[in-house]
Amino acid sequence: MVRRSVLFSPGNKPEIMRKAAESEADVVVFDLEDAVAPADKQDAREAVREVLAEIDSEREICVRVNPIGTSAAADLEAILQGAPPDSLMLPKTESAADVQAADRLLAEHDASLPVLSLIESAAGVLRADAIAAADATAALLFGAEDLAADIGATRTSEGTEVLYARERTVLAASAAGIDAIDIVYTDYTDTDGLREETAFAAQLGYDGKMAIHPDQVPVINDAFTPSDEDIEWAERVLDARDRTDSGVFEVDGEMIDAPLIAQAERILERTRRST
Repeated sequence: MVRRSVLFSPGNKPEIMRKAAESEADVVVFDLEDAVAPADKQDAREAVREVLAEIDSEREICVRVNPIGTSAAADLEAILQGAPPDSLMLPKTESAADVQAADRLLAEHDASLPVLSLIESAAGVLRADAIAAADATAALLFGAEDLAADIGATRTSEGTEVLYARERTVLAASAAGIDAIDIVYTDYTDTDGLREETAFAAQLGYDGKMAIHPDQVPVINDAFTPSDEDIEWAERVLDARDRTDSGVFEVDGEMIDAPLIAQAERILERTRRST
């Protein structure tokens, strides 16, 4: 399963959820947390349950519940009365115990879903490795805006104030062998800025990026899909590897060793998952 683009849709807007499920996003998230005011939570739960029951989408359909210790239990009680989503997004994840608690709540309804854990607090960043290693965790997502608020940082366009946490999240995900999903780019009208930031996220090692508008999805998908040039290079590297007994060999005038072989393998695996 590929998770290049993760598109959020407000859980109290059925028509927007239906349209999102028809988009080109790899993951569509019906949001019961930040997108829904407290007074509208119950109506949103019912709307999400109804949309889940009626759609037949090729996308991965995920529901973001409220944090453990608030109303996550009520969210799951409502939505799991009908057709379940494909995955569950857990906001404000601060420990492996949060993931385990979500898993237990699911089990109470005879459900077992992959958990996409949002890292968006100081505690979550410092425990990212344990969260990533939890059995139910299928991906880590980094939330810069909430982290900045939690630690009292000022958000800047350069993002240096959250760079350590951004890197720590992708390292924890990589060590656990799960997906790492990068921050939202909040100005959905700035395509050039989104393209630049998404390219940087790919350079950091992220597998995908969150989106708040369907127009962001093509840019994000493109950034996390290997180019024809990269694919051809990877194929030449692995073909040369298969024809030699040496651990170091030459391709196109470049000396190839184990790290570059691993890079070539990742390119072809990402290509396979994207098609």
